[in-house]
Amino acid sequence: MPIRGERGATLRRGRTMVRTDRTQAAEPMIKKEKRQMTPWVIYSKIITFWAPAILLTKLGGMPEAGMQQAWREKIALVSLIILVCGIVVYLTIFLTMTFCPESVSKTQSNIFQVNSTDKTAGVIGATWRGSIDFSITAGMDMTPYFSVPLPNECMSDKIKEFRASQYDVCSGDNGSGNCPLGNVDNGIENNNLKSLDDRPIGYDWSDVGSGYFVINGNVLNLTPYLMSVGREASGDMLDEAIFAAANNGLVDASLLFQRTAKMKAATVCLIARFGAGQLAKDTPGCFAVNLFNYIALIIIGGIVLSRFIMAVIFQYFLSWQLVRRPPRSKVRPLSYNAAAPWAGKKPQTGAAAGKIGKGDDDELYTIMLVTCYSEGEESIRGTCDSLCGTTFSDSHKLLFIVADGIIKGSGNDRSTPDICIDLIEQEESFRDPQPCSYLAVAAGSKQHNMAKVYCGHYVVGEHRTPCLIDAAKPGNRGKRDSQMILMNFFSNVVHNERMVPLEYDLFRKVHFLMNVTPDLFEIVLMVDADTKVYEDSLRLLVNCMNNDQLIMGLCGETKIANKRDSWVTAIQVFEYYISHHLSKAFESVFGGVTCLPGCFCMYRIKVRKGDDWVPILAKPDICQEYSQNVDRFLSTLMLRNFPRRKMMFMPQAICKTVVPDEFKVLLSQRRRWINSTVHNLLELVLVRNLCGTFCLSMQFSIFLDLVGTVSLPVAIVLTYILIVRACMTTYNSVSAYLPLAMLICILFLPAVLIFITTRKWVYVAWMFVYLLALPIWNFVLPTYAYWHFDDFSWGETRKVAGEGKDKGHGDSGGTFDPKVVPRKRWEEYERKRRRSIKRKERDRHADDSASGTLAGSYGHYPQQGQQYEMQNYSQSHDNSGYYAQEQGQYGDGAYDEYSAQQQGGAQQQGGAQYGNYDGYADQYQQQQPQQQQPQQPARQHPGGPRDYR
Repeated sequence: MPIRGERGATLRRGRTMVRTDRTQAAEPMIKKEKRQMTPWVIYSKIITFWAPAILLTKLGGMPEAGMQQAWREKIALVSLIILVCGIVVYLTIFLTMTFCPESVSKTQSNIFQVNSTDKTAGVIGATWRGSIDFSITAGMDMTPYFSVPLPNECMSDKIKEFRASQYDVCSGDNGSGNCPLGNVDNGIENNNLKSLDDRPIGYDWSDVGSGYFVINGNVLNLTPYLMSVGREASGDMLDEAIFAAANNGLVDASLLFQRTAKMKAATVCLIARFGAGQLAKDTPGCFAVNLFNYIALIIIGGIVLSRFIMAVIFQYFLSWQLVRRPPRSKVRPLSYNAAAPWAGKKPQTGAAAGKIGKGDDDELYTIMLVTCYSEGEESIRGTCDSLCGTTFSDSHKLLFIVADGIIKGSGNDRSTPDICIDLIEQEESFRDPQPCSYLAVAAGSKQHNMAKVYCGHYVVGEHRTPCLIDAAKPGNRGKRDSQMILMNFFSNVVHNERMVPLEYDLFRKVHFLMNVTPDLFEIVLMVDADTKVYEDSLRLLVNCMNNDQLIMGLCGETKIANKRDSWVTAIQVFEYYISHHLSKAFESVFGGVTCLPGCFCMYRIKVRKGDDWVPILAKPDICQEYSQNVDRFLSTLMLRNFPRRKMMFMPQAICKTVVPDEFKVLLSQRRRWINSTVHNLLELVLVRNLCGTFCLSMQFSIFLDLVGTVSLPVAIVLTYILIVRACMTTYNSVSAYLPLAMLICILFLPAVLIFITTRKWVYVAWMFVYLLALPIWNFVLPTYAYWHFDDFSWGETRKVAGEGKDKGHGDSGGTFDPKVVPRKRWEEYERKRRRSIKRKERDRHADDSASGTLAGSYGHYPQQGQQYEMQNYSQSHDNSGYYAQEQGQYGDGAYDEYSAQQQGGAQQQGGAQYGNYDGYADQYQQQQPQQQQPQQPARQHPGGPRDYR
């Protein structure tokens, strides 16, 4: 048996983590499934029955079934949003009008109670000058003392047959001296009586005594009539009802007077003649409306105040505990997985060119992912400078830049890959990398893509940070494709799953630069190429990960770097501030931040659990779902898969980013953000095992956020209506002040938060700028976004020079054959690579012996050897037509032009070099005599990860 680690040693397959689907064949990363007829799909088809497929094809410009279904689902979502907005409007305005009309509400709010303790309640401010001697009591009805003319309501011919409608109560003994005060108008003037300013008289049920009863909320005083007539008239239906109510002591006699049309007409007459007042008690409708309003105000006000208080508590107490450097008891020593197949092996990648220092014990190995598209050199360099200049050991951080496509940004003199490559000092051993296949996030044949990985160091000041650049990949697949390259790589490394050629290339170059295998990395920091990170931000975020093992995702505060460039940037300043310091700070108390901003966030790749590791971002389920070419947000997937773990916001970790300075760009950006927010909230509201309970649960908070988001267009209209009403309302009770108090609380409570958290009064000025722009935030942007639910393109935020309209990731280009991308495990790639090295060494020894030259080992030619090794594992299938297809899809020979610039004329052998890698190997053998170099000392290869430290 050969000794382990020596040349010729047998590589045995090991494993990293146990998976239940180990024995099953691996599914393709992106699979095309037929859409099931779910209730949602059925509803979308029903709501759009009026738009058949042929109409959408001919007139709508939607030839594909997927585009048509996306449009149908957009209409379905818009219909639900209109329904929610309608419910909000009804509950806010029309609920009160329905169950408690304004006339009733106004009457009850201005009513004069008859049982008032005021002695002059019966005759207000009266100086009695009358000749009649009687005592005045509170709540006394003086109507029987006056001669009141017959009202118009009693003049109808169809009720003249009823005695009560025509009888003169002053003609007999009515108990009040037969109307001694005479005509009502003269009597009021002669006796110095004052009116009640049209305020109605209010009775409680206890005030309705003998001779009084209630008809439809109106209190009638029929005592004068009952005493005057003595007994009921025979055959008089109205008299029968009156005396039945009086004799039986009925308080509410409404039903007795609703039997016929004549009785209903007579009731109007009775109310006009004998009405003494109204019930002061709320009607059941008014009571229910008031109860609903109070409950709604308590819940909404409680949530607003709770969010405010919890946000302050988190920022002043909880967050500072997390960002402190952890004590030694919480720091776990770094350890390799001894079961990994590369444990103890000696991959012949060579040592890193620069000296690898030793980091602090609490520094976790971290990948800093920077995604680029059309940014310029200044933006990309500023981002990389800030990341590499952080107070974190270079030996524990790796800068990984991904350029999405071979494109030239508007105003740039070079393509984005060229800009990125020129920023680093490349390693000679990997100076001219070859394109390697991988699976991209796309539809159809675009799922197969190829990319080059450049290897070197990014130097800024005293920092020399290991850096990888994934570039020269044709086509725009979006940020998700860039993230998936890293996620799939670590998922396959953690589980020792089969890798695509690009992932094996990454494995070897990570080990070459860091002198450790990639399974030691635990953290990934994702940053956009126009974001600058503060010097201590990386250290603070990693401290949080060390202090709480349950944290799986983090974000810091994002500030605006170009806040004064235009009015568009000015209105975003306070919006960025409040979304972090209020919304995310409140959600952090529950450990459930629903949205980590993509420009500055950190995720845990895996986490220690006892003596084993648990995959987090590297979990296959997350990689599989996130790789689908549909609307999926990474934060949502994390919360759904790990509802007991935490997503947090750390206000101490700060970055600055460039925001859109033109309205059309802001419109395009917020269209994507709002659409993603709605979809993610819809998914999260169904996750039942989030923390909290009832109104203080994350699920309830998410539900309110969902309702608030989709009802933004009507909310701003209702806000202005409330302001107008507040100016016109007569405040005569405590309840009248509640809506105004709630409005002031919602609008100006953030100003208090500004003073408590930042104490920068300039943010108060930015707040007023934001309030002036509320119609844009709450009406224009949401309405535009809702109507573009079926638009999956990046829009104006990803414009490049000479680029046409972006059709989104759904723009397919033929069918995809998974066999075109080979997949092998690490040990299979390594076995084949080592065999090729041995074969090459034998051939070289034979050539050197024939020429009389002393042959050296293959390691004497590091650059040529590395290049050759890259060819051997990259392809087992013929991809010679791949770039010809890409050239047609992405225009004007973009890849050919780029490759010609990079390799100085090597494009003449393009078919062999970029298509069939076996052909490139033949070319390489022919060029060897001209490329021979003087013999150099053999490179000392590291003895694997165990030799490090």
